[in-house]
Amino acid sequence: MRLAFIAALQRLPARQRAVLILRDVLAWSAAETAELLELSVPAANSALQRARATLGASAARPATPDPAALGADEQRLLDQYLDAFERFDIDALTGLLHEDAVLDMPPIQLWLRGADELRRWWQGTGCVCRGSRLLPVRVNGGVGFAQYHDGGAKPWSIQVLETSSGRIEAITYFLDTPRLFPLFGVAPTFAQNAAADAAER
Repeated sequence: MRLAFIAALQRLPARQRAVLILRDVLAWSAAETAELLELSVPAANSALQRARATLGASAARPATPDPAALGADEQRLLDQYLDAFERFDIDALTGLLHEDAVLDMPPIQLWLRGADELRRWWQGTGCVCRGSRLLPVRVNGGVGFAQYHDGGAKPWSIQVLETSSGRIEAITYFLDTPRLFPLFGVAPTFAQNAAADAAER
């Protein structure tokens, strides 16, 4: 929800932004949205269509985060995380975390705290991430990853990492990939991104 809100905030006029958030983020009906904003239902639907069109037109593929924009230590930490996650090396992953690191996964009501708890989750339910591929993306002015399951065949999440003092303090997996992946300009499969990169070269 936070990512969708920020993307809309940056690209849309106020009314379109409000309609988009109410309809696509909060799942309000057209009638509820129109009543709250004192619009007719056709006007609310029109604003939603314009908002979606604006976001769709602005979803050109963003540049891969520039390593020069990151400190050397932060870039090294992100590289280590990407490598450990794709190998699904639990020891290496937990070694990158603060002891009180947090993991959450909107819209699922999952909230974990502590490196040991994250380790147990990755070894249990979280093992579905084994075999994932990660693609760096810009997130809120920083760096995150588009995560693909099944060796890169299935879009799964936008991961947002928060770091401090050379370690990861929070990981958020945003799972609403049908809406979020287009906002970040990434393709439905990892291979399609690689093909697009090759074509651009």
